[in-house]
This record gives sequence, C-alpha cells and structure tokens, in this order.
Amino acid sequence: MTAPTGQTAAARCGSGGSTHPQLDAALGEATRQALAGLDGRAADLGVVFVSSAHGTAIRPAFESLADLVPARTLIGGTAEGVLTNGAEHESGPAVAVWLAALPGAVIRPVSLEYTQTPDGGMFAGWPAGLDGDWPEGAALLLLADPFSFPVDAFLRRMEEEHPGVPVVGGMASGGSRPGANTLVVGERTYDSGAVGAVIGGGVRLRPVVSQGCRPIGRPLVITRAESNMLFELGGRPALERLREIYGELTDADRELVRASLHVGRAATEYRDTFGRGDFLVRNVVGADPASGVIAIGDTLRTGQTVQFHVRDAASAHDDLRELLMAERDAGATPAGALVFTCNGRGSRLFDEPHHDATCVQECLGPLPTAGFFAQGEIGPIGRHNCLHGFTASIALFE
Repeated sequence: MTAPTGQTAAARCGSGGSTHPQLDAALGEATRQALAGLDGRAADLGVVFVSSAHGTAIRPAFESLADLVPARTLIGGTAEGVLTNGAEHESGPAVAVWLAALPGAVIRPVSLEYTQTPDGGMFAGWPAGLDGDWPEGAALLLLADPFSFPVDAFLRRMEEEHPGVPVVGGMASGGSRPGANTLVVGERTYDSGAVGAVIGGGVRLRPVVSQGCRPIGRPLVITRAESNMLFELGGRPALERLREIYGELTDADRELVRASLHVGRAATEYRDTFGRGDFLVRNVVGADPASGVIAIGDTLRTGQTVQFHVRDAASAHDDLRELLMAERDAGATPAGALVFTCNGRGSRLFDEPHHDATCVQECLGPLPTAGFFAQGEIGPIGRHNCLHGFTASIALFE
C-alpha cells in the first residue's frame, strides 16, 4: 500500500512501514512505500527506525543501510516499537522509513560523543560546517543513546551556545543495557553517543510537545524553595496549598491526585495568564506531612510560577488533540512529521491501539509520518529544550 503523502510548495515527504520478519526485506518494502510518496524526487533526508525484535540482524543491516535507503542525509536508530502513518507496532519485528525531498534546505548530519576532560564534560563530533553560524531557522533533530549521552547536560550546552534553536527527538529504546542500541548516520554505525541532523534554510522544523497532563487548581508563586524541595506557595506550606486544591476537586480528580500528581513549572514568567503548553511538567516524588514540604523531580527557585497537574489517558488524549488542532487552525500545512512518543504511552496508557499515530492523522492528515516509542522524549517548552517522560514530541516539517 502506498503511504499517504503531504506537500508544500517546497517539500514532499513519504513514509512506509513493514512487519516482514526478515529485516532486509522489511527495509526494502518500507523504502519502496516511502519513495512512492516522493513522486520521483530524490530524498534529501531519510530517517529509519527498527524495532529491537529484529535482534542480531540489526547491526549488519544498519552497516549497509545507506545502500538500502537512498537519501543524501540518513539517520536512524533502534527502538522498542515503531509507528508509521496511522499504525503503531509496539512489539514484534517492524521498521519505519521516512523520506523527505526538501528543496532549499540546509542539512548537516551530526554524530556526537560525550567525553570527560580536565576542564569538564565535552560534546565532540560537530562537523566543520557548523563551526560558524548555523543555517537560518535551524533546528536539531536528535536520536541519543540513554546509557552514554547525558541529554540534560547537552541541552544546557545548546542553550548556552545556540539559544533559540529547538531540539526535537528521542532516546533510543531498543536496548536494555549499555552498547545494546544501534544508531546510524550515513554509512557509520554507533552503539553510544547521539546522531542527528541540523536542518534549516528552506524548510522549518516546528515542534509540538504534548506532555499529556492537565492543570488543577490555579497557578501559584513559589515563595520558598531549595533544590527540588518546594516549601511554600504563596506564603503558605506547599502541602497545605495542595490540600486546599484537593478539597475543591471531584472524586475522579482526587483519585488522579493520589495516583499521578505532577507539578508544572512555567516556561516563562513574562505573561499574565497561562495555558496549555506553558508549563514544564515534572513528577511529584514525595511529601512530608509534618513540614508541608513537597519534593519535585526538578530544580525549583523562589519566584517561579507553578501549577499542579494530573495525568491519565483522557488528559493525554485531550492535550495532544488540542495542540494538533491548534496547529491546523493556525493554517499549518506540514509536508510530513516525525513522532517521538514515550514507551509508557501506547497500549500501556490508552485503551485503543495506535492512539498517537491516529491522532496525528485525524488532526493533520493524511500526513507521511514515522516515529518510535522512546525511552525519553526531547522537545521545547517555551524557548527551553527539555527531556521529557510520558510525552509525545512531534517534529512537523514545513
């Protein structure tokens, strides 16, 4: 079956998938589907995801991937499961191939390693073409190994050296130990570090980040915090504020507070009102009834605005759908999309199969889409790039 296609004046994308048990055959089938979407154009960018169920066949296939998937810039990685267009394959052998013809785009492939030096950590491997100014409107598409590449530190470095450049991607999930993941860029394969592509010029990569939560109560200002410990909100003990909010909730929301309470930290303080997507959401990891202190999976400081959040399947569905519909209502006409969704979503969260893949197609489709279930998702909240969990981070190509 030919993959659906999307087109703007300057870009055309195609995607394909296969569950054939033989990896070479699966890659061939998925590549043919993706090429059909390009309508004879050459692919400037190719992205390939292979499920870990293909086992020992993955490394040799990746070593010859450039011969199997024709693209000027090619990146890929292993995953627990993959998605293509409207389908998600959470288990069993599966591959996803996504190709894009991007006239006028400037694309720079990267392969990065983290090393310790006497002066501290260093991220090595940037190509010479990125030594000076980056392409206009640049964004970084990133696939990283969770065991060897400290993404949080990398994102902080990016903010120092390339502020305003969005980073979208995910952590490889195909291996459960160091060295078990495989990443590929061009003709080179790696079992550590990160691979990706800096993309700019005549194409824009626009991120959509759905953290799957909804707020409860109202925004509050931190009046005392140390490290990840939240002492006071609005001059009162943090746990006292939470109890006050809890007393105003429905029984269903009280159950969610007990099961899945989070705190959202405002991505920017320079606004009077806050809405969907304005908070970086982190887990509540503990609370002390005696002192009223709440511990958060994030660093906090006095003066920040926060709001309590809850997460369940309904909240995750509504959040993703509303963000995608906002893109559609704004007149967005993406040529294609890459989806990095948490391996805690899918059938582990939703009752219906293929949830995130279907939602993208219903809101923005038909749209050539590929992605994988990640061990951590990368995407910006406001102007700050972050590593997330239980999130769908989507790169729309315009």
